[in-house]
Amino acid sequence: MSRRVRTRTRPSRMNKKTLTETDIRTKFITPALVGPNGEKWDVMTQIREEAYFTKGRVIVRGKTVQRGEAKKADYILSYKPNLPLAVVEAKDNNHAVGAGMPQALEYAELLDIPFAYSSNGDAFLEHDRTVTTSTVTREIPLDQFPTPEELWSRYCAAKGYTAPHEAIEPPPNSVPNATPHAP
Repeated sequence: MSRRVRTRTRPSRMNKKTLTETDIRTKFITPALVGPNGEKWDVMTQIREEAYFTKGRVIVRGKTVQRGEAKKADYILSYKPNLPLAVVEAKDNNHAVGAGMPQALEYAELLDIPFAYSSNGDAFLEHDRTVTTSTVTREIPLDQFPTPEELWSRYCAAKGYTAPHEAIEPPPNSVPNATPHAP
């Protein structure tokens, strides 16, 4: 009597070209942002996915009114609440790494966010909007995405902030608490 030996077959390597943009975000971009041990960006407090930031342009045609398409960023990364530092646009792997950069730059400008990134799951293309004299755009490997502290440090250096300034400077995009004044 012969005995059958079962062998395990290894799953075949995933073909990134067949994955959707959502798959790329879930399998490659979010893990790169969070880090292998969760030591980078906190998914609960620092990462917003598919973040809508406009309701869409109002379009008036005769007596009818409708809204245009709302704008939404794939990721908005914040150093602290109400202190966004980066916008990340994802594309599926059939696009180049930088294919989402025009959209990321548009959103970064609209929201006054200093760092814009694009990714297709292979790497990140970074555009540093705070730089005026050296390299503005660079490609970085997935595992080398900057931490919140690295981006905050670069932002503060570009603005010329010192430790005391950092403590009192209002964050970009923040609305100071309005205090009613007595007449």
